[in-house]
Amino acid sequence: MLCPYCQNERSRVIDTTHDTRGGVRRRRECLACQQRFSTYERPILATPLLIKQDGTREEFDREKLIRGIRISCAKRPVSAAEIDRLIGEIESALQAMGRSEVSSRVVGDMVIAGLKELDHIAYIRYAIVYLGLDDLTSIRGEIDRLLEN
Repeated sequence: MLCPYCQNERSRVIDTTHDTRGGVRRRRECLACQQRFSTYERPILATPLLIKQDGTREEFDREKLIRGIRISCAKRPVSAAEIDRLIGEIESALQAMGRSEVSSRVVGDMVIAGLKELDHIAYIRYAIVYLGLDDLTSIRGEIDRLLEN
């Protein structure tokens, strides 16, 4: 592990913690410059191919999912930790399915459900694109459904 401060390869582990998704967070100290830094390790598990609406298949892209969720949560009181938790839950659920291919709608539905719990405005922003809410009447209908709950 390279030190982010001096690029030295030698460091010692000070503390190790495990999270619920199998990841490991290690607190390290560089042996050259004595700066401390954290690393995060998570297992690389196979995620299924996503079958798009047009029938094409593409690899699950965690970064693409992060970008989409961050756009919908822009300028909202949703922390980066909450977004990371949601993305981790979605990725874990996909891996737990044990299938080699899954419809992209499954991922979209998981995002919609997660955003609905996190922030209603972020949910509406995502729903406008994902659910194809293309007029004010359909957007208002979705808002009314949110307000009823």
